[in-house]
Amino acid sequence: MKTAIIHDWLVVYNGAEKVLEELINMFPQADLFSTVEFLKDKDRHFIRNKEVKTTFIQKLPFSKSKYRVYLPLMPLAIEQLDLSSYDLIISSSHAVAKGIITGPDQVHISYVYSPIRYAWDLQHQYLKESGLERGVKSWITRYLLHKVRNWDYRTANGVDFFMSVSDFIGRRIWKAYRRDSHTVYPPVDVSAFTLHEQKEDFYLTASRMVPYKKMDMIVDAFSDMPDKKLIVIGDGPDMKKIKAKAGSNVVIMGYQPFEVLRNHMQRAKAFIFAAEEDFGITPLEAQACGTPVIAYGKGGSLETVKGFNERSKPTGLFFYEQSAEAIKRAISQFEGLYFNPHDCREHSLLFSKERFRREFKQFIDEKLWEISLKKSMNDIPLKVTKHV
Repeated sequence: MKTAIIHDWLVVYNGAEKVLEELINMFPQADLFSTVEFLKDKDRHFIRNKEVKTTFIQKLPFSKSKYRVYLPLMPLAIEQLDLSSYDLIISSSHAVAKGIITGPDQVHISYVYSPIRYAWDLQHQYLKESGLERGVKSWITRYLLHKVRNWDYRTANGVDFFMSVSDFIGRRIWKAYRRDSHTVYPPVDVSAFTLHEQKEDFYLTASRMVPYKKMDMIVDAFSDMPDKKLIVIGDGPDMKKIKAKAGSNVVIMGYQPFEVLRNHMQRAKAFIFAAEEDFGITPLEAQACGTPVIAYGKGGSLETVKGFNERSKPTGLFFYEQSAEAIKRAISQFEGLYFNPHDCREHSLLFSKERFRREFKQFIDEKLWEISLKKSMNDIPLKVTKHV
């Protein structure tokens, strides 16, 4: 089958791009489409240096650094891509990729990281974090998000089958589109991490320093516990604010190469994760090192961490309120418990690249077979018997 893969935008190599890399590995002959492509030469390896067919947004002023500003134009842009010659279309979508126009004889399977977050249930959080709660800009933004939301709902009709990154996102897909989805967890490169049984007396958190990751809240909690050491790895817009909150027991390391991150994950007594994520790869990477996770008990974490007293062979502990006080209580509880590093490692292996490829390919094969069977049944001529 002639296959096309479409991704929202290609500018960095992050979680969604790691999924895209596996899709390209499974469908090496597929053509690749995106709204924009500004990958650095060193990062193009994961798309096998494929030519990327882009939209008119690629040539708009400042699109390389301000491509997100053009979100209101992206629905129009994505609809201008001509994929009419392809039999199978796979969209890798957290924004607009699933809105590609397809015909009745094409199969469109959409792997969804989330319906457009800032247009649906996270709209109010986005407006608050962007300082757009009041004023003329706020109303313009709300109107544009309303238009994007209407478009997003309508274009769900062009998808034959939805796949979600977690059951949590599957529920969001149902809420937004009233469509069922099949969960295939994203691939985690657990082979890049090794089990380390000996733990040291410090906690670790690592993430981009943006508001929804709640890194400042974690630092607040540990600054109130001077006898507990916290190491923070990551960088981002909130770095200055987080540094100002850090007590003497909190070490802010900033951005670090992978080897340094992995080393700290292996040695930490626990990994702290306070965000409400769609899935959450970093906690699984920590578990692959044999390190338990103390996580906010909402979203994807409930599917990637086995909570204490909830299941056999637990790999972590949940707190159920995004507050410094809740984290402090969880730390206090954690220090009286035991987590087996081998259980953490064993659990992480359930989310390997090999498992992703197997389940993704199996789902596509099943759906293509179902479609083929229906078509063949429709082509069987009806026998008409004439009774005299």
